[in-house]
Amino acid sequence: MPRIKIPYHKNFWEIEIEDNNLSGVLESKAHHFKTTMSQEEIIKKALQNPIGSPSIETLVKGKKNMVIITSDHTRPVPSKITLPILLKTIREANPNIDIKILIATGFHRPTTREEMIDKFGEEIVKNENVINHMSQDQACLMKVGILPSGGELWLNRLAMETELLIAEGFIEPHFFAGFSGGRKSILPGIAGAQTVLANHCSAFIASEHARTGVLEENPIHRDMLYAAEKAKLAFILNVVIDGDKKIINAFSGHSQLAHQEGCEFVRSLSKVTKIKGDIVITSNGGYPLDQNIYQAVKGMTAAEACCKEGAVIIMIAACNDGHGGESFYRNMEEAVSPKEVLEKVLKVPMEKTAPDQWEFQILARILNQYKVIMVTDMCDPQMIKNMHMEQADTFEEALVRAYAIKGKDAKVTVIPDGVSVILE
Repeated sequence: MPRIKIPYHKNFWEIEIEDNNLSGVLESKAHHFKTTMSQEEIIKKALQNPIGSPSIETLVKGKKNMVIITSDHTRPVPSKITLPILLKTIREANPNIDIKILIATGFHRPTTREEMIDKFGEEIVKNENVINHMSQDQACLMKVGILPSGGELWLNRLAMETELLIAEGFIEPHFFAGFSGGRKSILPGIAGAQTVLANHCSAFIASEHARTGVLEENPIHRDMLYAAEKAKLAFILNVVIDGDKKIINAFSGHSQLAHQEGCEFVRSLSKVTKIKGDIVITSNGGYPLDQNIYQAVKGMTAAEACCKEGAVIIMIAACNDGHGGESFYRNMEEAVSPKEVLEKVLKVPMEKTAPDQWEFQILARILNQYKVIMVTDMCDPQMIKNMHMEQADTFEEALVRAYAIKGKDAKVTVIPDGVSVILE
């Protein structure tokens, strides 16, 4: 009987499944990818070999000011490694340039000072000008165009008024944008609330092209590319990480071309053949992505792709920060059933998209078909129950319950890190 490591918060849990029940363990090859280079060497090599773009040193020469977009507290971008190298490289080429670091909060809450220190390190927080993007503060935004979908494009004023705009981030499979990274630093990263809502409308979320690993004909991706172009995003540094959040590759250069190359690398590691299960076990890859129920929906979509009819999903996620979105929680909690949520949301036109609608739409889609047992000892059980899911303190408790529903001979598929795989 194999012991399978599942990320949980800042550690791992080891779980066991009987051999006669276990159908398969589906993992990204990124978790076992080996490189002889240090993380710092990988970043420096990427910066020295930009894709489809002049070097960052060339771009900053003669500039008086610039903005570096970085990810917020919900993303495992290893900024303690990437940002110091990026800042040093820039300042060696242009010692006097004024640099602002803009946190791409998207539609999330602002990143706290404590979270900034945890993510960037105390030296950067103390010595650099770090600013939270505020998607609902109209004074901080500028209207810069109309999205291909028809929604208004509002972006952060600091980013639009700077001489040079670049971004750092990471690339992983994304449950409706296809992949993270690249253009996502702009939309939703530094976009106005009304723009995020338009881009995440119910029709787009329901599209068969708005799925993990899909960029072709993806309407959400199309809007994001347009936003990055209008923002004049001049350069990106995007990393790929393994299960321990260590950098295994990096791509720098043109915001679209470097991102495309990075996505193909991720696809080559993340593609996994589906194995359908009566019970599907997954996680959100541990901290920081498993810190709330909102984010945990991502991992659930991986399990959804491997579910037999009427399957049970066991979702292992700490959710120590609670639900992660008031609108997300209220729309689930106030509904009689997930079906009611789904039927209601599919009737909402683009211009009436509600905050967090995309997340409760996808959660309702999953819950309308499958039972979900959330495994956490760090979240209010009643909150989880109010959102039409079950809660268990331990994995063993959840598995006993799942077998009681599906039978002792139920076939079990395990996806240790649901946000790292593309299931085909």
